[in-house]
Amino acid sequence: MDITVHSTFLPHTDPEESLAFYRDVLGFEVRLDVGYGGMRWITVGPADQSATSIVLYPPGADPGITDDERRTITEMMAKGTYALVQLATRDLDGTFKRLQAGDAEVVQEPADQPYGVRDCAIRDPAGNLIRIQQLP
Repeated sequence: MDITVHSTFLPHTDPEESLAFYRDVLGFEVRLDVGYGGMRWITVGPADQSATSIVLYPPGADPGITDDERRTITEMMAKGTYALVQLATRDLDGTFKRLQAGDAEVVQEPADQPYGVRDCAIRDPAGNLIRIQQLP
């Protein structure tokens, strides 16, 4: 089989804050910015990885969920327990310093984990957890 990761979806609560974070703090390029019916989907990704993207989407856009489910999603997002993405870098400490300078919400400073990786954790403006792992 020839399967790759094309895109993953992370919810946003404020498209402008999310855009600023992913573009200006993480340094991702903006690939698409689409509005429809008062909602907005923003596709971002690393400039050197054009085949892999993150789609930042409004969590209330799915017509199949109830108002109670939307409330639960919003509560989980606020606590940082709804969505997560794992990124990787060759310079974890340098990346972490740039994220701190960009006022990213730090969850965990770079640390050697007992499961064999060195990583750190931050949250995006919507509360999504972002773990960044050191590449060998």
